[in-house]
Amino acid sequence: MIEAVNLSKRYGPKTAVDGVSFTVEPGRVTGFLGPNGAGKSTTMRMIVGLDRPTTGTVSVNGKPYAQHRSPLSEVGALLDAKAVHTGRTAYSHLHAMALTHGIPKRRVDEVIDLTGLQTVARKRVGGFSLGMGQRLGIAAALLGDPRTLILDEPVNGLDPEGVLWVRNLAKYLASEGRTVFLSSHLMSEVALTADHVIVIGRGRILADAPVQDVVDGSSRRIVRVRSPQASDLAELLTKDGATVDAVEPGLLAVTGPDAASVGELAAAARIVLHELTPVASTLEEAYMALTADSVEYHSEAVGPDGATTDAAVAGHDPAETPAETPATSTHTEGDHR
Repeated sequence: MIEAVNLSKRYGPKTAVDGVSFTVEPGRVTGFLGPNGAGKSTTMRMIVGLDRPTTGTVSVNGKPYAQHRSPLSEVGALLDAKAVHTGRTAYSHLHAMALTHGIPKRRVDEVIDLTGLQTVARKRVGGFSLGMGQRLGIAAALLGDPRTLILDEPVNGLDPEGVLWVRNLAKYLASEGRTVFLSSHLMSEVALTADHVIVIGRGRILADAPVQDVVDGSSRRIVRVRSPQASDLAELLTKDGATVDAVEPGLLAVTGPDAASVGELAAAARIVLHELTPVASTLEEAYMALTADSVEYHSEAVGPDGATTDAAVAGHDPAETPAETPATSTHTEGDHR
């Protein structure tokens, strides 16, 4: 379990985390979401003692991280997969970590097998692809068989098989009663993996609830309607208080009433319907609505020449860097040069 109470962190005049309080419960996967500069990385660093809070407290399994006698057995963290001596092999890196806690060699072999590093375990980390580096970071987090896992962007650089593996691993660990706390910029992946989400923006908590509650609470109800009498239906729906957008000739997007209400109104007016489909809201839509006023990097609409202009707003969290994507690496996960 992770418990934060009135947790704040300031860097000079910049407030990166502003009095946040939350609890990450065991037995479920909790997603930690927010734009770049929102305070996610700073919060995770404070949890594992890499940054000292300006105010407030944070504990893991009942104690501050620094007070645990065997921290690897309590908390496994992946915060920066690149924080490895590039001249070491994957095996020597994990073995060195194991020696600090009296963890037997067989556990090193177990996490190497678990993370799919068998073929590269004796190769130097400096030649690893982004994806293989992520797998090594996850192996290190699992080394002490901890009760709590903290994973910052764990699927960064992984191929589809790797992404699926991380998803299933997180769910499996939570099913064992462990605490799993992970961040990601891939909303679709969080929606498939997490049971609960905490959304942070400009250092403050914007939402802390089950995934479905966040989706339901932040999204509009939209019904897709196709009819040869679309203009007549649109007029009736507008008079009834609905918001109607003409997507294309004969196709409407109706906001407000549910599908049953739209169908009943059409039937009463003897209007033929060819389609009546409730449009399911997504976590991405809910996230965008929640963080609309918290995004520090905005992109303009694509112009006629295909160019975009990014407007950077001052106030970026100095401990947090823009998320990497697989495109930032010239290696693929299977490239072990």
